[in-house]
Amino acid sequence: MSSLSGFAELLDGLSYASGRNAKLKLIADWLVATPDPDRGWGMAALTGGLDLPGVKPAMIRALIEERVDPLLFLLSYDYVGDLAETVSLLWEPRLIREVPGSGGEAPGLDDVVVLLAGLSRSEAPTVLAGLLDRLDASGRYTLLKLATGNLRVGAGARLARMGFAKAFSVSVDDVEELWHGIAPPYAELFAWGEGLGEKPDLSSRPLFRPFMLAYPLEAPEALDVTAYSAEWKWDGIRAMAVRVNGQARLYSRDGNEISRTFPDVAGALSIDAVLDGELLVRGEGAVGSFNALQQRLGRKTVSAAMLAQYPVFMRCYDLLFHGSEDVRHLPLVDRRARLAEVVAGLDAARFDLSPDLEAGSLEALAELRGSPPDPAIEGLMLKRRDSPYVAGRRTGLWYKWKRDAMTADCVLMYAQRGHGKRSSFYSDFTFGAWGADGALLPVGKAYFGFTDAELKWLDHWVRAHTTNRFGPVREVERALVLEVAFDSIGASTRHKSGLAMRFPRISRIRTDKPVDEADTVEGLRRLAG
Repeated sequence: MSSLSGFAELLDGLSYASGRNAKLKLIADWLVATPDPDRGWGMAALTGGLDLPGVKPAMIRALIEERVDPLLFLLSYDYVGDLAETVSLLWEPRLIREVPGSGGEAPGLDDVVVLLAGLSRSEAPTVLAGLLDRLDASGRYTLLKLATGNLRVGAGARLARMGFAKAFSVSVDDVEELWHGIAPPYAELFAWGEGLGEKPDLSSRPLFRPFMLAYPLEAPEALDVTAYSAEWKWDGIRAMAVRVNGQARLYSRDGNEISRTFPDVAGALSIDAVLDGELLVRGEGAVGSFNALQQRLGRKTVSAAMLAQYPVFMRCYDLLFHGSEDVRHLPLVDRRARLAEVVAGLDAARFDLSPDLEAGSLEALAELRGSPPDPAIEGLMLKRRDSPYVAGRRTGLWYKWKRDAMTADCVLMYAQRGHGKRSSFYSDFTFGAWGADGALLPVGKAYFGFTDAELKWLDHWVRAHTTNRFGPVREVERALVLEVAFDSIGASTRHKSGLAMRFPRISRIRTDKPVDEADTVEGLRRLAG
């Protein structure tokens, strides 16, 4: 069996495995059974670290439309809901071509990755078509999932790294620490895991460290308030600023480097340290909305005009390294004292300290949570004063106590099929509110919040009330009100309403409410402040 077929079996198993432990075992068993470098490329795919820039979804669509009737493809894609699955099933092989370096055998993961990684966009269509001609439907599916990076098998990067730790009986914290400093196919990491090499020493590099995370506070009355410090929970982008040996980097929560997106912050870190904080936009006398910050997200280059229009800074929460000293083992109160010293020596326009809040009782905390001084505040963070800084969520150490969600009654406008297990259902819903001229204007899109039974009901309703189609999207009668819960709402240029919701989810299907009684754009604008 080729490693590509083995990886196909892994993806298939992960898609249908019902629990985390089952998924972990599948990953661990596959890693132990698969040789280098194929297992390294598989882990890169599972963790989002595989980049094959020559292959894009549009190119894949163009290839399949050369092999089958374009209308048949569109209808099939609309029904299946997944590009890789649709193409793998519809593909009609032509002349079998030998893959360079494969010796006539079915290509393995390394063959595929090395071949595709070196292609230009002009070369990619011919080479990819040749690979698809040599593979069966399962192999084609795996190839296309690899090429696009869109696995959707219910196993994220964290679970994959936990699978590595399970496979080789090493600490998952050590795996998390090393992962972002070693490039695929991770030969050093596998050698260490198997006991064939020393643990890599990456201390001289400005590396990402895994964040400490918080559990939602579900039983506030059981909390010993005196053991916890309190801070505001800001609605921004969690980030880590790292400077080692004069080299500065900025990382997002998932470990992606974002220094080029926020050069104003990364370039202002003038002291060797590792800081945990929140990226926020400065507004007029207050923190700007998340929608303002979103204008900077995902950009590889940022113009001088955008830097000036959306000035970003980091509100610092914690200190992981002070110079070259690892301080994560120290109690929070000691780390915070050192953090205050570090922040005092940085550019005040780019770094400030998240203040401790004074509240000696649960009632006082509840009052702060219910009436924050800034609309960009989502709630409270409660942290044990004696807690070390540890990766992931640890029971009893940090909690987030978010504000109660806002709600609005909106009218369903459009629906689109989901992906993966939801590919047979219309599960992505765009909804709107009434404008001043009586027209419905989109204000958000939600794809969760409902139960499985409600999803089936909504899917049936969409099919029965479709008025128009735009590719995979269905326009529906303006006849159904949805109660939408959301964390905040702010100005946006993405919707005609000029508004966009933060984390919208469908909380209730309002079959009892007439559509003309749904909320207005003006009413939602007042919620935005």
